[in-house]
Amino acid sequence: MNSTMIDGRRADSARRRERVLKAIDAVLRTGEDITVSSLARAARVDRTFLYRHRDLLERVHAAANTPVEEGRIAAVSRASLQTDLANALECNKRLAARVRQLENRLSSQLGDRVWAESGLGAPADIDQLQRRITLLEQDLVDTKGKVDERTEELEAARAANRELTRALNSSGPG
Repeated sequence: MNSTMIDGRRADSARRRERVLKAIDAVLRTGEDITVSSLARAARVDRTFLYRHRDLLERVHAAANTPVEEGRIAAVSRASLQTDLANALECNKRLAARVRQLENRLSSQLGDRVWAESGLGAPADIDQLQRRITLLEQDLVDTKGKVDERTEELEAARAANRELTRALNSSGPG
């Protein structure tokens, strides 16, 4: 099953590569401007496909720099170069962020391991202590609820006593 999926992905990638190569040939014949975006559109692939396959990207750049045939204006537009540069910079940013994330994760794991091996770390029964803290916090909340309830009952009883005292004082001696 797994090898079938892998074979399918490889076949799909090969079909896309073939479409890109045909698109490069077609654009060279027509004399249109050659950019990563225009070739990706012509080949019906995503630009990232070209950026992930360096050999195809190099062919695109080589085709863009091929000598000018007579009557063909060779120009890589400034906008397309800026777009390609922006895409490359974004890719660079994503890769740099991923590297930082992996470095932090590795550092954290190595630090935890060294801390645990040094004997200075927290006790091994941290989970048990965490459960105990959770239970105590729940008991505290329950106790506060009971205290609040009893305080309300006490205030109600005091109010009733005041009313009774007022009633007895206002009725006077009998």
